[in-house]
Amino acid sequence: MTSSAETIFDSALKKYKPPFVPRYVFLFSGHMIDAHDRKEARFPPDKEEIAAEAITRKLDEIGAGQRDLALCSGACGGDILFAEACNKLGLRLEIRIPFDEPTFLKNSVTFAGGSWRDRYYAVKNNRLTTLFMMPEELGPTPAAANPYERNNLWMLYTALSMGPDKVRFICLWDGKGGDGPGGTKHLYEEVKKRSGQAFIIDTNNL
Repeated sequence: MTSSAETIFDSALKKYKPPFVPRYVFLFSGHMIDAHDRKEARFPPDKEEIAAEAITRKLDEIGAGQRDLALCSGACGGDILFAEACNKLGLRLEIRIPFDEPTFLKNSVTFAGGSWRDRYYAVKNNRLTTLFMMPEELGPTPAAANPYERNNLWMLYTALSMGPDKVRFICLWDGKGGDGPGGTKHLYEEVKKRSGQAFIIDTNNL
């Protein structure tokens, strides 16, 4: 990250005032559902139900509840499964996306089919959910920065700002690098550099 990008993050976090003080902050990252033409399977659609159960089970194991806050992006697959689980458990949820909403939907949701678009809107419109769009909150992504990495760090810094000891990071991940910058591996490594607990749901074992 450039110093200018760091300045933007610092400024944004100073302005950020959570509506309540959470007991824990559950941060999530996970693979998108595989596109129909993906050559090497990573998170195929037939594993969706198993993954959803694993996410809910992990949240239950580590005691997630109505006194907590959840942070994730809104992509089809892991993000939406996590958001749905948090809505059902009564957590306050913040969805943070790296682009304006039409661009994000095209890049990260609708390619997998209309049902994922409908589910995105369902979690977005839940009374416990707040949507934040990075260009509106932080301004344009600097030329030297990647928007997906920047979005990861935005979520992480927001979580850490509420107390590093409160952060519980859950990832739906195969342990490998992603298809491009800013994937689950990036956020996992950033979490491990700092603080908080990390819990991996291994997609190889679904």
